[in-house]
Amino acid sequence: MNLPDPISGHDEHYGTLNLAAPPELSRFAFLIGHWRCEAKIKTAADEWQTLAATWLGRFILDGYAIADEYRMTNCTGDLIVLGSNLRSYDASQKIWNIRWLNAFSGSWTDLASAELGGVEFDGNSIRYAFKEPVADHAYTRATYTSHSATHFTWHGEQSEDGTNWREFMIVEAHRTN
Repeated sequence: MNLPDPISGHDEHYGTLNLAAPPELSRFAFLIGHWRCEAKIKTAADEWQTLAATWLGRFILDGYAIADEYRMTNCTGDLIVLGSNLRSYDASQKIWNIRWLNAFSGSWTDLASAELGGVEFDGNSIRYAFKEPVADHAYTRATYTSHSATHFTWHGEQSEDGTNWREFMIVEAHRTN
């Protein structure tokens, strides 16, 4: 069954937010849809390399959760990042549950750890930090800024101590539907 996309109105398989779901879930609703991305990654030589990526977000589980897939390819077109986030909000505990599944390794990462501050909202931005399972740094902090219904930016910062942060990745996402 095709359901209307909550943003564009097009018939797509994106589901809809359940009206009985916690209203906080709508904070990540900007991810719903299909996105073409330009991922800029800072190299060891402190230069920026641009890679192609896609992001696909859907409401799942009758609109009580959001699942989004991210895939990125290198300059030769080989898939180098492939995974899915599951996002839900526990209204009784007032906490986010966000997990990343790395499809290559089959491992899960907790992205909204209370130990690292959980999920923070400040107007147009959403931020959380997590222990980095695969990169060459200890922690990653992700910040989403939703500029419009057709564009958002993901900023990645790295840290060895969870206090001093340095930008290492920027993803510019543009809606394709």
